[in-house]
Amino acid sequence: MSQTTIPRAAVRGTASGVIFMAFFGTLWAGIGIRGMQGWEFPVLITLSLLIGVILFIGAIVLIKNSRQLTNEVIKKDGDRWRKKNRWFGIIFSLEGLFIAIAAYICVSTNHLNLFVPIMAFIVGAHFFPLASLFQVPIYYITGTLLCLLATIVILTFPVKIIINDHQVMAWWVSVGFGSALILWGSGVIVCLRGFRLLSMARNGAKNNKVSTRL
Repeated sequence: MSQTTIPRAAVRGTASGVIFMAFFGTLWAGIGIRGMQGWEFPVLITLSLLIGVILFIGAIVLIKNSRQLTNEVIKKDGDRWRKKNRWFGIIFSLEGLFIAIAAYICVSTNHLNLFVPIMAFIVGAHFFPLASLFQVPIYYITGTLLCLLATIVILTFPVKIIINDHQVMAWWVSVGFGSALILWGSGVIVCLRGFRLLSMARNGAKNNKVSTRL
């Protein structure tokens, strides 16, 4: 396998996915912490930020190390990558639109508690076209888990619970932390995939050098 088989944009695209998982995973953890209604334990806040930062650093390392890779494949097949980026923009925009519509309906009908699990379901659903678009199978699992989490919480969990006279938003806590774990876990897997691509590219480059010398 030659170095040109794995273009720089492929690794950087993987890094972008890791950044996405790190950022939104931490946001979901924030929703879970908010749902604790005053029991925002410092250790949870610190741990959430730490996980997000570690994933972000991993993505930056991928981007930095990808500088040695060529963009030759991208130049040969630029139209395909432009179409992928265009579809990504469409999918991401539709996700935002559906979330905005869901928020409006939930507020208008006085069912704001439903918004968090519905948002998780929408976020999960948007991973399915992304999995096909970028050929990342783990996104199918990510989307399925998020949709299942939202559905199970709505059908089986109480909206709120009382612990020692303290009210906790059970839906927010379960969906928030559950979604964070799913996204962070997916981020780790995608990050490892990026480093595997880098390793394959380096091995291919070494093999090319050996062949040239022979």
